Amino acid sequence: MLFPYLKLYDSTTIKGITRKRSQETKLGEKVKVIANFPDDLTTCSAKYVLIGLPEDVGVRANFGRGGTQTAWKPALENILNLQSNSFLTGEDLIVLGHIDFEDVMKKAEHLNPKEKNNTEYLRKLVEFIDARVYEIIKHIIIAGKTPIIIGGGHNNAYPNIKASSDALKQTDKIRQKGINVVNCDPHTDFRPLEGRHSGNGFSYAYEEGILRKYSVFGIHESYNTESVIRKFEGDKEYLYFNTFEDIFIRESMSFQQGLDNCINFCQDNYSGIELDLDSITNVPSSAKTSSGLSPVQARQYVYKAAKGLNVCYLHIAEGAPVLAHIKADNKTGKLIAYLVADFIKGCKDK
Repeated sequence: MLFPYLKLYDSTTIKGITRKRSQETKLGEKVKVIANFPDDLTTCSAKYVLIGLPEDVGVRANFGRGGTQTAWKPALENILNLQSNSFLTGEDLIVLGHIDFEDVMKKAEHLNPKEKNNTEYLRKLVEFIDARVYEIIKHIIIAGKTPIIIGGGHNNAYPNIKASSDALKQTDKIRQKGINVVNCDPHTDFRPLEGRHSGNGFSYAYEEGILRKYSVFGIHESYNTESVIRKFEGDKEYLYFNTFEDIFIRESMSFQQGLDNCINFCQDNYSGIELDLDSITNVPSSAKTSSGLSPVQARQYVYKAAKGLNVCYLHIAEGAPVLAHIKADNKTGKLIAYLVADFIKGCKDK
C-alpha cells in the first residue's frame, strides 16, 4: 500500500456519523468520498479536502498538556451534521479520512517529557509525524485541492508548509520555494531548533526557506520570549506580529486594523491559514487561555483571511476536548465546524 497510514473513509462511515432528519439535508448526505488516493482526487469536482490529524506527541514534546488527538472526531461529527443549504453545500467537500498515528502515540504514551532522554525521544517521534502529514498534504495540493486540516498539535504547521511549498513548486504555481502563513496564536511558535515539537514548526520552516513571510495575529505579550520578539523586530520584511494587548488592552489599533495588517503582509504569495485554538477564551486546548479572542472574533479571522488571501490550506490546531471541565464537551467540535464553514464561505466570497 502506497499510503499505509492514511485511513480513507467510505460512504458507510459517513452515513454512520450523519444524523438524518426528514425534510432536512445535512452536509454528510452531500459530501464526497474517494476510494483511491490520490488518483481519485483529480477526477472529483469538490475543491476542499477534510483530513484529521489525531495526535498529541508534538504538544507533549513541547512540555504541553496532551489531548489534541481528541479534536478530530467531534469536529467531523459536527461538520457532517451542519445543514447543507444555499449558504454552504456539502457537494464541494471531500471527507478524506485521518492519518493513523496510533503506533507513534503508543511509543509516547507513558513517557515523561521532563526527563531529558524522553524529551529527545519524543522530538524524534515528531519527525515520523512530519513525514506522514507531509506526504498526504502534498498530494492533496498537487491534485489542485485545498486541504482543511483538523487536529493535532501546532507541530503540524511544519509539514503543512513544506508540503504546500513543494507541491506548488512542482505544479509551477510558484517559481521559488516558500509560501506565506498567517497564524492566529497567543504564541509565535518560533522557538529554537532544538528538535521538533509544537513550539517550533514555524522556526524550522523559516530556517529552511519554505516559510517566506509569516504574520501572527494577537500574540500575548507575557507568553513570548524576548529572543523571539527581537527576531521578529530584526526581520520586518518577512516577519510580523501584533499583540493582543495592542488591540484589546491599549487599543492602539482596532481588531480590524490588526487583522488587515496580518493579511496584507502575506498577500503577495500563496498563504496557509493557521489557527491555534489556544487563542480563544476558555476553549479546552493544550494551553487554554482565560483571556483571548471570542469565538466570533476567531470566526471573523478565518473568514476574512480566507477571503483576502490566495489560500493553499487551513489548519485548526491544538484543540483538546478531553481537557474540558465537563465530561461531554460538545462545544469544541461545534466551534471547529463553524470555522470550517466560515473558511469555505470566505474562499468563495473573494
